[in-house]
Amino acid sequence: MPNSAPATIDDVARIAEVSIATVSRAIHTPDKVAKTTRQRVNQAIAITGYTTNAMARSLRMGRSNMILILAPDIGDPNFSTTLIGLENEARAHGFGVLIGHTQNDPERGLEYLKFLSSGQAAGLVLFTGHEPFGHQVLGQRLPPSVAVFEPVFGSKTSYVGVDDTAGARKAAEHLLSAGHRRIAFIGDAKTRLGHQRRRQGYDLALDAARIPPDHRLVLEGDGTIESGRLAVEQLFMRDTLPTAFMCVNDATAVGVINGLTARGYDLPRDFSIIGFDDVPQATYVNPALTTIRQPRSAIGRQAMALLLETLAERPTERREILIMPDLIVRGSVTGPGKR
Repeated sequence: MPNSAPATIDDVARIAEVSIATVSRAIHTPDKVAKTTRQRVNQAIAITGYTTNAMARSLRMGRSNMILILAPDIGDPNFSTTLIGLENEARAHGFGVLIGHTQNDPERGLEYLKFLSSGQAAGLVLFTGHEPFGHQVLGQRLPPSVAVFEPVFGSKTSYVGVDDTAGARKAAEHLLSAGHRRIAFIGDAKTRLGHQRRRQGYDLALDAARIPPDHRLVLEGDGTIESGRLAVEQLFMRDTLPTAFMCVNDATAVGVINGLTARGYDLPRDFSIIGFDDVPQATYVNPALTTIRQPRSAIGRQAMALLLETLAERPTERREILIMPDLIVRGSVTGPGKR
């Protein structure tokens, strides 16, 4: 297919060996088309690149086939891989995606609210952990929405993400199996539901091992590298040192590694560290970080599939799909008592 000529619905119909009407139904009402026919149409769409024209089709039809994705930080390593899953699933069903970079700025939130109110987006994917700033004050009803990675606190928005509690419990149990009994949790947060769930997994693992809770070993944090470094300093100021650090995410773990290395400690001989997420940086720190891997692409696909299902059926109840993560063992965890 020449790059100079935009693909048309006729091209898709010809390659899929179906009528134009069947292509249209497969894109807009896929539940009314046989599975084998949908697969042929989707393959033809992938070959022709026809879904790249989703915005133009939306304008011609008078309704949007675009999904708005709001993210506070598009540089977050979790974002790009999840976006691949989101976009591939959207394209397979005739939808396009638009990316809104909020930077947690209320003014940007209002700009995206205006965009949503204009009807240019059929659905909304939230990476932000909260609904767009200002929509409740303005009394604006949001389109069908789904949150990924961070559940929307106190909202009826459906959620697709990793099983934070199970993953965190798996991380804590790995440290316990290495012989650790004094394990610090870095990254507790009362307003972040994902952080709370990871703290719950930590608590469950220690309780199952009959280790009494020690609140001096639980420190708050916002999931940044700096919060990990500050947690190290706080523990030294308290003179309450663990043998291992369980971190709410990999960025926090990198901060812990930086803080301990700056004090001259040999890792993991002196302290063990485990993270959560398995971002690319996890393999480049020294020691390479043992962590919990998020299935980011799968989360993106599942989230978009749920949103498109909602657009087709408009269910009212909140749904939550949790995907089990994997433990990735590298070099940052060893047994205690070697200092």
